[in-house]
Amino acid sequence: MPVLSMFYGIIIQMYSENNARHHKPHIHVKFADKKTVIALDGEILDGEIPKNKMMLVEAWMELHREELSANWELLMAGDDYFRIDPLK
Repeated sequence: MPVLSMFYGIIIQMYSENNARHHKPHIHVKFADKKTVIALDGEILDGEIPKNKMMLVEAWMELHREELSANWELLMAGDDYFRIDPLK
């Protein structure tokens, strides 16, 4: 699974799902043993991570919304993704 970014122990991934389980552009977020799926519009689609880590992910998503959308389009077209800078 492509890792888009990593910061503060959080791993952000995005990949094409052939079965289209979530039906909208989204990222997969992992922190320790917790996972969540977040739509690019901010909706939580599945799972949960600690609130303080979720706030970091939301801030990161806001800063990189255009890059996230571009990566989604690339992956859906079967092209390579590009990494996104971590939250600093």
